[in-house]
Amino acid sequence: MDKGRRIYMGMAWQSGTQRIGCSQRVFPYISAMVNNGSLSYDHERDGRPTELGGCTAIVRNLQHDTFLVIRYVKRHLTIMLDIDGKHEWRDCIEVPGVRLPRGYYFGTSSVTGDLSDNHDIISMKLFELTVERTPEEEKLHRDVFLPSVDNMKLPELTAPLPPLSGLALFLIVFFSLVFSVFAIVIGIILYNKWQEQSRKRFY
Repeated sequence: MDKGRRIYMGMAWQSGTQRIGCSQRVFPYISAMVNNGSLSYDHERDGRPTELGGCTAIVRNLQHDTFLVIRYVKRHLTIMLDIDGKHEWRDCIEVPGVRLPRGYYFGTSSVTGDLSDNHDIISMKLFELTVERTPEEEKLHRDVFLPSVDNMKLPELTAPLPPLSGLALFLIVFFSLVFSVFAIVIGIILYNKWQEQSRKRFY
């Protein structure tokens, strides 16, 4: 794993209850978004503008453990829940066409905003699934460099400017010095002329 990178597939576990327009969302609520670094999570609207999907998960004050599984196979993102204590998975989110680069790692965090809530993550288990791919599918999988979702336009990041070559840097410094010397000489000439004119006026 490359510790200098972050995974861009985010999942938010939201608390509270809110009514926006004619739709009501019951919390706690699980939502997913994909980000290439150009988007920000809208806390005022609970991430709805960038949400790929979501579902309600009533997990407060339960007497049994609750489980959540995130599966990403062949550009297909699936999230399922086991929160009823019946050891049965039920669908929460299913999004095809999700493209995530390789070499990223997982992380967890919690932001409750103005609410006082408690989030306990007892454990995380990560598995690498063995999936058969055709050579074409393998090439397409390797060629993913920025996270994206089919049929969803993400703002493109501004590409960094290439570094200046040694010759370009030398020319910039050289002409800057020439311009500075030229400006100093012109300034001295104008100052001497101004002094001569002042003396003529005085006499």
